[in-house]
Amino acid sequence: MAGLELLYHSVAPDLSCPQEALLCFLHWKLITHDYRCLGVGDQPGSDERKSEMLPAGWNADKELYTLRYRLKDDSRDLLVKGIMMDGSIIFNVMDPKSQKVADLTLKVADYVNPEHLADFDKVYRNTEELQMEVVQHIVSPFEAARAPARAKEEPKRERNPSPPNPPDHDPLWIPPRHPQGSRQPNWPDPMGPFAVGGEDLDPFGGRRGGMILDPLRSGSRNPSMDPSSGLPGRLPPGAVPPGARFDPFGPPRANRSGPDPDHLPPPNYDDMFM
Repeated sequence: MAGLELLYHSVAPDLSCPQEALLCFLHWKLITHDYRCLGVGDQPGSDERKSEMLPAGWNADKELYTLRYRLKDDSRDLLVKGIMMDGSIIFNVMDPKSQKVADLTLKVADYVNPEHLADFDKVYRNTEELQMEVVQHIVSPFEAARAPARAKEEPKRERNPSPPNPPDHDPLWIPPRHPQGSRQPNWPDPMGPFAVGGEDLDPFGGRRGGMILDPLRSGSRNPSMDPSSGLPGRLPPGAVPPGARFDPFGPPRANRSGPDPDHLPPPNYDDMFM
């Protein structure tokens, strides 16, 4: 609590009641939050100036204390009034521009020892709690009102701004689609010398052949095997992966010429018109 002791000693000869020690504490806390005292009373005087000290005559009225404060940057004024009632002091604080009001009621005996008004080391009680009460109920409400105003003044910045587009970028350009079947899938080659049985040993290792062998996995490419055999047309490229276990729709070499009618006549053939 740097500065409070010097401030207290400067006004200690004028203190005559314990609530004035609380008002001195409140004044010090406002000073630490960049407020400066302008003077006493509700209306400004002709020769006012911002000061860290309590003005002359600040404790002339023992039932009602009135002080005015202003931030160092002149962005806010505060009108502080302390009213005594049944051993407690009620602080009413108002911002004249925004009409925002805050208040705090303190029981004087809980925070001030009236028998040691002249001794700074003994006059205050529960200073941590007192400081928390002043900040929470008097200082913070006006600081919270000030934060949104600062946010509006500062320009908004994007956290992850998108990179600028190149000069020749056309946002309406749509990339061409490749026709289905025009590109061969990237199938693994099953024709390696160690492919046989690999799938049985490592079922999750990829297509490398198993125990069942078919013509397409015999180890040598068979150009006579045509998956499109038996179909009126041909399968599109990539429809059957290289080396896949695939039964053609018809016999191999579906395009070869049919059998000679004179070959293998039916049994007991004796009718030429049959």
